[in-house]
Amino acid sequence: MPSWCSPGVIKNQGMGVKMKFYRIMAVSRRVFRDVVNDKRSLAMLFLAPIFAMCVFGLAFSGDVEDVNVVIVNQDQGYTPPLGNTTYLSQTIISHLDTKVLNIQTMDNVEQARQQVMDGKTSAVIIFPENFTQNAIMATKNASAGSSAEIIIQGDDTIPNIKNAILKSVSDALTETMSEEGVNSPLKVTSEPIYGQDAEFIDFFVPGILAFVVYLLTTILTLITFVGERTSGTLERVLASPVTEGEVVTGYAITFGTLGVIQVTILLVIALVVFNIIVVGNVLLAFLAVAILAVTCQALGILLSSLAKRPEQAIQFFPFVVLPAFLLSGVFWPIQAIPEWLRPFSYLVPPTYAVDACRAVMLKGWGLEKIWPDLAALVIFAVLFLGLAVWSLKRGKK
Repeated sequence: MPSWCSPGVIKNQGMGVKMKFYRIMAVSRRVFRDVVNDKRSLAMLFLAPIFAMCVFGLAFSGDVEDVNVVIVNQDQGYTPPLGNTTYLSQTIISHLDTKVLNIQTMDNVEQARQQVMDGKTSAVIIFPENFTQNAIMATKNASAGSSAEIIIQGDDTIPNIKNAILKSVSDALTETMSEEGVNSPLKVTSEPIYGQDAEFIDFFVPGILAFVVYLLTTILTLITFVGERTSGTLERVLASPVTEGEVVTGYAITFGTLGVIQVTILLVIALVVFNIIVVGNVLLAFLAVAILAVTCQALGILLSSLAKRPEQAIQFFPFVVLPAFLLSGVFWPIQAIPEWLRPFSYLVPPTYAVDACRAVMLKGWGLEKIWPDLAALVIFAVLFLGLAVWSLKRGKK
């Protein structure tokens, strides 16, 4: 009989692969002790899920509110042979949900439209001169051929906001018809100023461009820099005549270039595969995202000063990803975030890049209109670059 078939050998082999519970518990105790002793990991273990749940719950718990609209009421009303003048338009306006709509009134349609074109308001709601008369006449004589309509001319580039405006007007219209006993075919007509034939993918892609660059640039810089710290490469570089500012600037050039390449790839896919709408100059969208990439690499360097090894760098991911994912308007309009939380959206750099990209690609805006977003990104970039250089200098002491 071969030696490997002997009973003693089989027994030993069987015992060799058999797991021992006390050894499993020894390993478990050691790992648990390491985690408990690492105060940073222990804190992150509990803080990260709490932070994630709070951000998700708060960001997605609200409906669209505080949408700026302008009402131009040209309705002349209807005066019966014996009776008082009736204004259905005023009744409809009184039933509009003021929690959803911030209402401003104007007399001139062109001036109101300009408010939309300048991005100061989301829509113009127009009541034509014969609105009430047509509604009442159609109720009395269904064959009269006259109909009453409310015209909404707005920015349709953000579907959630567009739908919130339409729903608010439709609900007010239905309530008025029931209250006044009007059975005529009152209707709401939408005439987009921006976003003609736009679909959700057209709203979605500009946000994804900015979010992907923010995510990849920040995390790659963070992990790369922590790796260079732990390997000693960064220490050797800083021991040479190379200054901290030169190191940060070199990273800015590299990751800014990579960010533009990423956007180019994503944009080509969006145009070829998804056939998205691009109205403005794509180079302006590139400029916004390139500045964002520089900002994010500086943020990555800054965060790297708080991590001593790559495992700790990974712990920052929820705090980097979730605020931008939920608060910058990538998937969910800022108007749908609870009002007290909205100011935090403007502390997240991708908010400005998303706004600039959408304005260029869907509205055709030029530099003269998106410069506030670009200026905000430049301020973030200068601030983070300065702090990144400072963190490197502090690390040498």
